[in-house]
Amino acid sequence: MSNTESSDTHFFNSFSVVLGILILFAIILFGIARSIGAETQGQGVLLDRLHLKEVQQNIAPFARVAIAGKDNSALAIVTAPAGGAAGADVPTTGEQAFTKVCSACHSTGVNGAPKIGDHAAWGPRIAQGKDTLYKSAIGGKGNMPPKGGTTWPDATIRMTVDYMMSLNK
Repeated sequence: MSNTESSDTHFFNSFSVVLGILILFAIILFGIARSIGAETQGQGVLLDRLHLKEVQQNIAPFARVAIAGKDNSALAIVTAPAGGAAGADVPTTGEQAFTKVCSACHSTGVNGAPKIGDHAAWGPRIAQGKDTLYKSAIGGKGNMPPKGGTTWPDATIRMTVDYMMSLNK
């Protein structure tokens, strides 16, 4: 019986030493990684203006309270002017719109989209008339979402359809 107790004690002692060495090794590796990262992280990440701006936005108070009798002008809701930022993203020509969005599917035929230059695929569609093509492009058809997944005005979509038709005549 004492032989099994001594072998159990020996195993426990050996296991404890091995475990202790592994823990010590992990602590040393952590320290080395921390010292190496401290040099680059402070310069490249923590002092980056965009990173600092994001941190400030993340730690900003969730809400602000308006107090009667105090100047609450800083709490005014700022709205974008009508046609402001969204208007800047709208292409001015059919070619720009095609290059920006439509070419992703119509250049390669992804999801069954008729490829530009494939007269066999475009012939029956063009034969249906512009109004049918406009309706399909604005409302969506098959795997194509309405307006190709954009929020562009209908006039821009029509201009793009006209451009795509010109490439397939």
